[in-house]
Amino acid sequence: MHPTPDPRPSVLLAMGPDIYERLFAQRHRDRLTALARTDPTLVAHDLADPGPRVAAALAGADVLLTCWGATPLTPPVLAAAPRLKAVVHAAGSVKHHITDACWDRGLAVSSAAGANALPVAEYTLATILLANKRVPHSAHVYREVRGDHDWRAELDGAGNYHRTVGIVGASRIGRRVIELLRPFDLRVLLYDPFVGAEEAARMGVEAVALDELCARADVVSVHAPQLPATRHMIGARQLALMRTGSTLINTARGSLIDEAALLDEVVPGRLHAVLDVTDPELPPADSPFYELPNVLLTPHVAGSLGNELHRMTDHALDELERYARGLPFAEPVRPTDLDRSA
Repeated sequence: MHPTPDPRPSVLLAMGPDIYERLFAQRHRDRLTALARTDPTLVAHDLADPGPRVAAALAGADVLLTCWGATPLTPPVLAAAPRLKAVVHAAGSVKHHITDACWDRGLAVSSAAGANALPVAEYTLATILLANKRVPHSAHVYREVRGDHDWRAELDGAGNYHRTVGIVGASRIGRRVIELLRPFDLRVLLYDPFVGAEEAARMGVEAVALDELCARADVVSVHAPQLPATRHMIGARQLALMRTGSTLINTARGSLIDEAALLDEVVPGRLHAVLDVTDPELPPADSPFYELPNVLLTPHVAGSLGNELHRMTDHALDELERYARGLPFAEPVRPTDLDRSA
């Protein structure tokens, strides 16, 4: 008698060095080996120039499970993977490694962008509430005075009651921020050229033009994708429209902000800023952003890190289970999505 063929899909892990160890706890490894035919000790860091083991695994792979640092899936790489039918990405954007050749091939693609959106939205919520409460400002003053101070006068007008928050971009993250803001006594404005007044009303927000949003909001939070059309979308005019003492938050990409224009506003202290991303990604050592008391600069930590990575792993394995059961992905990526997403 012939042995019954193993119905599980063949999966190859493909990601940058050291990512697998951070992404997969033992429970994830156990679940992966139960769902798929795979070698959990084999992680492909370079599909363009693979060694014999990786080349053999690639040739037999039905699915690639990818994360940050995955090799771009160019025509030569795909030619070496004749059985490949799907890519499950255990992170956000797939633009780095999913090429036109993947769509031409008809590959099914899934992303954990939704899972990665939650920690960014949580970071944004926290910084919105702290900004309106003027916590970064008061913490700086407290370090300076180190004694008695008239905090009521210093923080006159601070607080989150009936403040106005402007969300730039109804992306996954922007929409999640809007959801998280609902329990609070805040007015929420939205700018997104693809969202009309009726859809905005269903989301519980007011759709406005970008300039109006900047002029009315106490906090402006940027969640638009990095595209040629969004470069410096927050420029000198939008910054000048923002009210004195208001705060700009950027957790999207640094290129969306004209940082020279932003410096013109934050160096004199007219505006505050929370910057988790900058352009370039690592500001030069002499950047004023490091020193300004009205700027909270963080090293791109809003997205998944530490144990939050496991949320993306759980999502990827859920998608792999759906694939193994012959079901469509819950979070598919389509080529038309990439014109409007990160």
